[in-house]
Amino acid sequence: MTLLVGVDAGASHTEAVVADGALHVRGRSRGAPGAVRAGRAAAAAEAISAAVRKAIAQAGLTAAPDAVVVGAAGAGRDETRAELTKALAQALGTPPAMLVTTDAAIALEAAFGEGPGIVLLAGSGSIAYARDAGGGAWRAGGLGRDMGDEGSGYALARAALSAVGRAVDGRGPPTDLTDRLMRATGTDAAPALVAWAQQASAHDVAALARPVCEAAVAGDGVARGLVEQAGRDLALHVAALVGRFPPDQTVRVALAGGLMRPGSPVREVLTELLAPDAPRVQLSEEEVDPPLGALRMAARLAGGEPGG
Repeated sequence: MTLLVGVDAGASHTEAVVADGALHVRGRSRGAPGAVRAGRAAAAAEAISAAVRKAIAQAGLTAAPDAVVVGAAGAGRDETRAELTKALAQALGTPPAMLVTTDAAIALEAAFGEGPGIVLLAGSGSIAYARDAGGGAWRAGGLGRDMGDEGSGYALARAALSAVGRAVDGRGPPTDLTDRLMRATGTDAAPALVAWAQQASAHDVAALARPVCEAAVAGDGVARGLVEQAGRDLALHVAALVGRFPPDQTVRVALAGGLMRPGSPVREVLTELLAPDAPRVQLSEEEVDPPLGALRMAARLAGGEPGG
């Protein structure tokens, strides 16, 4: 039996899916974050390989995979992809075929197959990735938290922490975010929240996007303003790529990532901002499952075709 593995390695978690040659899913697992940074491929490979082994075990299988495709956040540079590929070969034992690509590439595959369109990912980070009918590809965003990631969970939560700081100082309006972020971080006073923030990882900060969204839905004005800014920032990602398509062509747009789940206030803001561009922009309502995109690429790879 042909054994295929697709992996979505993100900044919040890693998800691995195992399927047979007919793309029937046999096992699925979640594990530690597998996003990669230059010089830190070994840690990412460890998280990814653990998730892969768990998915294979869940499927009740023991055979080595025939093809593995990993879409990893942070794998946009050739050097980083090569470093992660080497580390994974050591961690997994080199399968007959393996491809390391970006999380955006597998999400685009999941959304549109090999067809044209734009996928917008907004989770811990943010990026938009596009492909036209001729196979040309472009990206907007995806520059990391220091240069970009506008509209991401990290950016939203970081802005909320700043808003709380201003509220505590009297430099900004009072906000329910103060109590919500303290509860979420297990702190009971502003100094304790400051100490938490100074030691928090990017993943820990990004996790605060959930209480920010909850505060916005509950009617907190400060949180609502932050959510609206996140939606505007993400709309700019889409607009930058829509301009790459012929002016008379309808552009399909799919949404993926934690901030783009149905019911998310950030998604609602973004949808409202994109609505005036219809029918030029056609927003897909279907759920995007990036690991399944990686599986499709693995099937092509196992068949001797380029994985993507």
